[in-house]
Amino acid sequence: MKFEKTSVWGFEHAIRGMRNPMNSWQKSDSEFDVRCDECSPDCSCDSCEYTASNNVFIGENDLDLMNKLIKSGSEHRKFLRQIFVSVDITAPLYFWKEFDTYKVGTVANSTSTMHKLATTPITMECFETDDYDESVIDEINDSGEISAEYDIVPFLEKLRERYIETKNKKYWKELIRWLPESWLQKRTVTMNYENILTIIHQRKNHKLNEWSGKDNRDVQNFIAWARKLPFAEKLLFNIDE
Repeated sequence: MKFEKTSVWGFEHAIRGMRNPMNSWQKSDSEFDVRCDECSPDCSCDSCEYTASNNVFIGENDLDLMNKLIKSGSEHRKFLRQIFVSVDITAPLYFWKEFDTYKVGTVANSTSTMHKLATTPITMECFETDDYDESVIDEINDSGEISAEYDIVPFLEKLRERYIETKNKKYWKELIRWLPESWLQKRTVTMNYENILTIIHQRKNHKLNEWSGKDNRDVQNFIAWARKLPFAEKLLFNIDE
C-alpha cells in the first residue's frame, strides 16, 4: 500500500469563513503564504507551526475557535469541509471495497482493471503482500498442493497471455473472474478534513492493517498517513466522539 503526491489546500478560506457567523474576522491571527526564518524557503523543522506543504501558520485565537467548533459536532465544524486533500493511494481491492463506504464529499479516479488488466505481466508485485504471512498457507496446506505464489499468479498470467494471443474475450472474462482481492489498484482521491476525521474515528482500531496498522505498525496505512497531514494532531486527532 502506498500514499503518494499528497496535496493540501484551503486553510485560508476555511479560517476566514469559520469567522463569518460571528463577524469576528478581526480576531483571526493566522498567517498564510509565509516562511519560517530558520529554514526558509521551505520549512521542515519541528520547532514551529509552519508547514512545507502550504506555508500556513495557525494562530492561537484561530486554533482555539477551531477546536471549539470541532468538538461541538459536524454541524458546527463546517470549516473542515473546506480544507481539501488530494492523494494517490495504491491499495488492494479489499481496501477499496471498504473505502467506497465514504462516498459523500469524496471523489476518486482509478486505474482501469477493465481496460488495462491484460496490458502488463501479472506478478506477485501486482498484489498486496505487505503483511503476507506464508505460515498461514503452510498451516492449512496439508497436501502441499496449494500455493498463492506458484499456482494462482501463474494461472492468471497464463490467462492474460492467452487473451493477448487470441483476443478471445472468454480468457479475459476468466481473468477478471478469478482476480484476487489483493490486486493493487491506484486511485487519485480528493476529500476534505471532515471526511478524514470521520474515517479516523471509524477506522482507527480496524483489524485491517491497511486502515490502522494496529497489528503491524510497519505496514503503510491510512491512519499513519493522516497523522502526517498539516495540523493533523490538533485538528483531526484531538477529539473522541
